[in-house]
Amino acid sequence: MKVGIIGAGKVGISMGFLLMKRGVELTGFSSTREDALRLARSFCGESLLYTTDNLEIVGVSEVIAIATQDRNIRSVAESISESFSDLRGKLFFHTSGSHSIAVLSSLKTKGASVGSLHPLQTFPDVESAIRALPETYIFVEGEEESISALTTIGSKIGFKTIPIESEKKVLYHLCAVFVCNLLCALVYAGSQIMERIGTGLLPFMPIIRATIGNIEEKGPVLALTGPIVRGDVETVSAHIEAIKDNPPFLETYKSLSLFALEIAKKRGTLDLNTQNEMENLLKTD
Repeated sequence: MKVGIIGAGKVGISMGFLLMKRGVELTGFSSTREDALRLARSFCGESLLYTTDNLEIVGVSEVIAIATQDRNIRSVAESISESFSDLRGKLFFHTSGSHSIAVLSSLKTKGASVGSLHPLQTFPDVESAIRALPETYIFVEGEEESISALTTIGSKIGFKTIPIESEKKVLYHLCAVFVCNLLCALVYAGSQIMERIGTGLLPFMPIIRATIGNIEEKGPVLALTGPIVRGDVETVSAHIEAIKDNPPFLETYKSLSLFALEIAKKRGTLDLNTQNEMENLLKTD
């Protein structure tokens, strides 16, 4: 298959680089930004088509990845649809984790097959994306005629390909936000408290890594340690007292501690009286 990529960002460039490495014929990249095209060329070589015209990529490709920012996917698809009377024989897929294939509906009306392919990974830059993708799960969505090709592409760039239903896409992305984006926010909140004791994040990195390792090995229920699962009401009360003057921290602490309490209940580590005492403490304004 001849694959072209619209959008020369971190996902598009890393995906193109790995597809070429695995023997897939890559036609080229399009982008509105010349600097993005230069970056793509530095990774994927001079022999490809690099253009600011999306329609050129569509013209020379059988499979087209729309790897733009999420907010631009629909408009890119509609612009292509308006410019072609017949797109039969072409497969378009986007790389968004939050949008379903519905944003590509305009292409489908012109006969194209549509789908989505999302690497479940975080990419701060192209180099880290290239390193991480081969160990990354790839989620694909689409109709029967597009799933086979998307699975093939996913297997070329990632570790394992998993199909997902369109109506579950928003829940999938929400889960990714909880375990990735909001994890960063949580560690940032912890770092603000660290400043009050005169230390930075570095001394806490080993416990963060160990926790992630335990979650991977045992799952979050068995990995949980700390005062909630021990039923240490006194310590939890001291924590609440220490941050009572900071409502956002207090609300976050109580909300997450209630989730931890649900884990303690599942594990059966607390007697009923301790459960009730802990719950009352965490729910009290």
